[in-house]
Amino acid sequence: MADRLSTLFVRTLREDPHDADVASHKLLIRAGYIRRAAPGIYSWLPLGLKVLGKVEQIVREEMNAIGGQEVHFPALLPKEPYEATGRWEEYGEGIFRLQDRKEADYLLAPTHEEMFTLLVKDLYSSYKDLPLMLYQIQTKYRDEARPRAGLLRVREFIMKDAYSFNIDDEGLEEAYQAQRAAYLKIFERLGLEVVPVQATAGAMGGSKSEEFLNPCDIGEDTFVVSPGGFAANVEAVATVVPPAQPYDDAPAPVELATPGTKTIGLLVDYTNEHLSAELGRKIDPAETLKHLVLSVTAPTGETELVVLALPGDRDVDMKRIEANLGTIMDIPGELIIEPATDEQLAKVPGLVPGFMGPGTDKNAPFFGLESSTGLRYLVDPRVVPGSRWVAGANKADTHVYNLVAERDFTFDDTIECTAVRDGDPAPDGSGPLTTRRGIEMGHIFQLGRKYAEALDLKVLDQNGKATVVTMGSYGVGVTRAVAALAQANHDDKGLCWPQAVAPYNVHVVATGKGEEVFDTAEQLTNELEAAGIEVLYDDRKKVSPGVKFSDAELIGVPVILVVGRGLANGEVEIKNRATGEAVNVPVAEAVASVTELVNQG
Repeated sequence: MADRLSTLFVRTLREDPHDADVASHKLLIRAGYIRRAAPGIYSWLPLGLKVLGKVEQIVREEMNAIGGQEVHFPALLPKEPYEATGRWEEYGEGIFRLQDRKEADYLLAPTHEEMFTLLVKDLYSSYKDLPLMLYQIQTKYRDEARPRAGLLRVREFIMKDAYSFNIDDEGLEEAYQAQRAAYLKIFERLGLEVVPVQATAGAMGGSKSEEFLNPCDIGEDTFVVSPGGFAANVEAVATVVPPAQPYDDAPAPVELATPGTKTIGLLVDYTNEHLSAELGRKIDPAETLKHLVLSVTAPTGETELVVLALPGDRDVDMKRIEANLGTIMDIPGELIIEPATDEQLAKVPGLVPGFMGPGTDKNAPFFGLESSTGLRYLVDPRVVPGSRWVAGANKADTHVYNLVAERDFTFDDTIECTAVRDGDPAPDGSGPLTTRRGIEMGHIFQLGRKYAEALDLKVLDQNGKATVVTMGSYGVGVTRAVAALAQANHDDKGLCWPQAVAPYNVHVVATGKGEEVFDTAEQLTNELEAAGIEVLYDDRKKVSPGVKFSDAELIGVPVILVVGRGLANGEVEIKNRATGEAVNVPVAEAVASVTELVNQG
């Protein structure tokens, strides 16, 4: 039986909620799809569940089409499996931990690699059991520090996570490509544009990963594309490193007074106005070396200060630092990375904020400071042997000119730490990069043997030898897809759902006071439903046409069938919600016309 607005559990709102900052968040609440329960936690109402269910069904069908088998794990999980893989500590503050009445430790699952691995270990023991692909659509939990944008950054969310199990790397590659193709079909069916991009594996680990990003101005991910087809999340973009330079004829470093020049801009202006004659040239920001001191806290709670050096004309990208610093420091898990405080800096002898530099003793542990300092010194990859720089002299109001990398100073390692800019060269030589913003909709990983080794998942191969299984992990944000679809499909009046995920195919609106209007609308509703069309019928008799039309546009069902004044001429109006186009058709042709429009998608 078709749903009727007179009894449907929904209340639309005319005003935006005060805490909503993006269109999808505002409209999903105003149209009665979701309600906020707490920061980053939402209740799903009947309209929202219909959309969510359709997204889940599309995901489920495409997973089944490539041989996936659905399972369902609990969200409340014991500590031990995550302790075995090291992730109990690696997640740091990012997960919800709790204890039962017997003080046994549990967590609310942020993801389920361990549980999938243990399940297969429990039931399978031979290469003949493989390949295997399992998946679930399940609620996940993250202790998100800053929930925002409605369903896009939350503490509780629904995700499809799938896992492949193979005897060798060739099988893993086949499973990976099958998932990749299925993802493209999923997003095509949802009507959601995505760009597959190279990505870093991060805390998940593995040898290869890709993200599927929905281009969107409010997206939290920045990615790049080139004319030649290169596409990557900025975290995975490798700097095109300039060649090393000879420095046999480079002038010796010289310290010069530079009063009041704590910023790159002030340093360049002062140098070019007061010191260019002495230096025999002017400088630009790209020749300067600026320094940033970071406080890095490991999941264990231990904190270390790290110094980064980068060209003065480049901006810092904290996401790139977060993606790379853990690997360089050999610290697994999620790090808390923040600028060092004044109190932390004050504890480092010889460190002069605003005038930091690598010094001129390349054998010193960190820009000439005492060895007890023990600060790790990392530089941008553009700091190549022979490159020449202007940097702080570790003295107030003083800088060093003609510093030469390798000749005058050394460093512990390089790190991708600068923001990628439009026009930067693609690492594969395919042309200049263009940056875009996007919402991460899916992420696929070739995990390899990380979790199988940690949890001892082995099977006997053809020769009877115990072999570690190789795994892949594949995730799609299901609730996030609802938000991304709402963000991509709306106008100033409300939502405009694609047919594939709309809560209903057609919204029948009866406007008028005569019984004939409501009788005709009821008849058309029944005929449409008999034809397999999902119908929402606005049967409210004491509600004005203006309110009914506003609700129809806000709720966003793709086809609106209006039974009203035109009925005097034997006609009804059929309106395309997305385009606004409307046509009048005879009542007798209404069902056929709506059915055709629905089938066209």
